[in-house]
Amino acid sequence: MSSHLDNAPSTPGKFKMDKSPYRLRHSYFSVAKLIFWSLVFIGLILIFFLHSPSSSPLPSDPSRRSLRTSNWGGPAWEKRVRSSAKPRSRNGFSVLVTGAAGFVGTHVSAALKRRGDGVLGLDNFNDYYDPSLKRARQALLERSGIFIVEGDLNDADLLSKLFEVLPFTHVMHLAAQAGVRYAMENPMSYVHSNIAGLVNLLEVCKAANPQPAIVWASSSSVYGLNTHVPFSETHRTDQPASLYAATKKAGEEIAHTYNHIYGLSLTGLRFFTVYGPWGRPDMAYFFFTRDMLKGKPIQIFEAPNHGTVARDFTYIDDIVKGCLGALDTAEKSTGSGGKKKGPAQLRVFNLGNTSPVPVSDLVSILERLLKVKAKKMIMKLPRNGDVQFTHANISYAQREFGYKPTTDLQTGLKKFVRWYLTYYGEKKSAV
Repeated sequence: MSSHLDNAPSTPGKFKMDKSPYRLRHSYFSVAKLIFWSLVFIGLILIFFLHSPSSSPLPSDPSRRSLRTSNWGGPAWEKRVRSSAKPRSRNGFSVLVTGAAGFVGTHVSAALKRRGDGVLGLDNFNDYYDPSLKRARQALLERSGIFIVEGDLNDADLLSKLFEVLPFTHVMHLAAQAGVRYAMENPMSYVHSNIAGLVNLLEVCKAANPQPAIVWASSSSVYGLNTHVPFSETHRTDQPASLYAATKKAGEEIAHTYNHIYGLSLTGLRFFTVYGPWGRPDMAYFFFTRDMLKGKPIQIFEAPNHGTVARDFTYIDDIVKGCLGALDTAEKSTGSGGKKKGPAQLRVFNLGNTSPVPVSDLVSILERLLKVKAKKMIMKLPRNGDVQFTHANISYAQREFGYKPTTDLQTGLKKFVRWYLTYYGEKKSAV
């Protein structure tokens, strides 16, 4: 089903920089930016020294639970890896998908397999949210012939072994510690996954021969305190509003470094509030549905002065199309065995729906679909990293690989609710 929102222009107006104040503040922001990134990279160095294999045992942090797994290797295991990653189509890719048991990772892996690409998954199945949902996604993928290796991004031996067994043509790097608010409870899990894990993956990829092309998940959160709308890839991203956003921005800078030094082909994707079947339980649309069905009150945030909180909700199928488009247009890396032989492709794209919707409208749609009245608690937007709104300019992705979202929020939520009621066995006569 199409919506009138699908025809809305993705670029309502050209971005015009206010040059005068920008010049006045240029020196300040240059110093602030230098200090910020210096702290990020110092922290990264400390992580590697403090948590190297030769240091003391790792704490029982959920994000580290799968580090140095020993349940891999051997002829039978290698056979499963090769079988899963072998393309069916003649010109198919061989893709390593990290975070394959995650929300986006599951959908992307299934789509790649359906079109004939070879897919091998990697996931550490941590318990940031209910691991049983991740196991159910794993079972879904296994039925289509996709093997998910259980292991941690920071296990360099495991990653090196995978590239030794199979020369992957592409890496779809979707593994990450997600969530804005959780960063206040467990900040080190974000550094572990989003910075150290990314560096470890890039280290293995740059040493591979041939080097794979890499597409990876950044986030719309990198726009932080930016107030220019819609958000464009040319806008400033040096004012993160959360640690999660800061680690994703650090990832973009790290990607630039590995592209520049080692010739790795790297494409970053800034996702805008992805939703849909098999989604993440920590997302508002998901726990709103759960709590509304149980008759529990839901918290709806409003900005200062009763301002509207809105999100550019993007349906999972549209995100998958963007991921595959980026993968299909990714050029080959130019390095070999860790040595750069020429300039390599470096890109970053917004993947959004271009139609921000107030969270209150999201709740109204769920009320109609679930046939229940929400018990609303209006709360002030907390200072925990959440931003008031997001709005994607997708013109760059449109030009490069024809990206065009087609699912409006009403249609997408209807599909999610049907899945939710089926998966959790709810007996409501909803939808």
